[in-house]
Amino acid sequence: MRVGVNLLWLVPGQVGGTEEYATRLLANVAGTPGVEVTVFAGRAALEAHPDLRAGFDVVEAPTGGGRPGRVLAEATWLAAQSRRRRLDLLHHLGGTVPLVRGVPALVSIHDLQPLHHPDAFGPVKRRWLSWMLPHAVRHARLVVAVSRYTADDVHERLGVPCQRIRVVRHGIDPHPPVAPDEIERVRRRHELGPSWFVYPAVTWRHKNHLTLVRAFAPLAAEDPDVTLVLTGAAAASEDEVRDEIRRLGVEARVRRTGRIPRADLDALIAGSTAVTVPSTFEGFGAPAAEAMALGAPLVASTCGALPEVVGDAGLLLDPHDVGGWTRTMRTLLDEPDRRRRLAEAGRRRAAELTWDEPVEALVATWRDALGSAA
Repeated sequence: MRVGVNLLWLVPGQVGGTEEYATRLLANVAGTPGVEVTVFAGRAALEAHPDLRAGFDVVEAPTGGGRPGRVLAEATWLAAQSRRRRLDLLHHLGGTVPLVRGVPALVSIHDLQPLHHPDAFGPVKRRWLSWMLPHAVRHARLVVAVSRYTADDVHERLGVPCQRIRVVRHGIDPHPPVAPDEIERVRRRHELGPSWFVYPAVTWRHKNHLTLVRAFAPLAAEDPDVTLVLTGAAAASEDEVRDEIRRLGVEARVRRTGRIPRADLDALIAGSTAVTVPSTFEGFGAPAAEAMALGAPLVASTCGALPEVVGDAGLLLDPHDVGGWTRTMRTLLDEPDRRRRLAEAGRRRAAELTWDEPVEALVATWRDALGSAA
């Protein structure tokens, strides 16, 4: 079975959770018997993820010219390469399928946010994705969804028959406990008090930072030792978030770290009072799963795939109920036994989310796609 994987779309640091999903899934697929995998990727992706070269036959794409150049390369260079290498199947992990295809296609859909919340995208990207997502599911032999929520959404929103959809969910790598001295080092680096909440998310509008900032403000007024830590890069709602922090007068109590090393982020999560995820849309919700794996109490929204991922291992709230978020965060500050029980439940839930099942599902999907009619 000769399978190609298209990663031309993967621009490090710019494609969110799809980058982590794709690279970790492939890392766990490497060495699977009976499967020859060829990875097509740009130089930046290969430099950011050197394990790809170690685990697979890698072909570096001659991409340039930004997104238009990548789209053109997919429809010309990639199509020609897949035919020349006599691939049986080309899996497009970025959610779209090129207009020109050299071999049968498989596509992974992470979510349908562009169709649900088109206002979150610029006019060009909005029009492009509103056309390309339906095109992708029409021209792929099978459609891969990263959660049951996304699978159901693809079926209902795009009319894809259930028998053409497979779920290959996100997985979680094992997380050894973070040492107390490492947590203390990171706490001092970021000048935190004894208690903090953390939200690891880029400031996209659907990440809903505003609810969290508003919920935190009363806690900051009551407790001089609590801090809110917002990690991740700036995006479309960055100005709104900064203005709201300033309006509420909590600038000194909110840490904006930007992108930080993974080890530092793990320590912030492991030492937190809770990880708070008020997102209004998630195709999977990897930050919630990572929090549980690191033994942090979790408070998440009831939206998207988050209830599917969290199960009964975290507290689920309406993402727009500011008062409810304040009350829940206050309870976690005041009740260490509650935090401990949530942390233990989270670790048990995370242990169920290893990569073994997704890898088996992916290889089975490839075999199904090769056995299906074009």
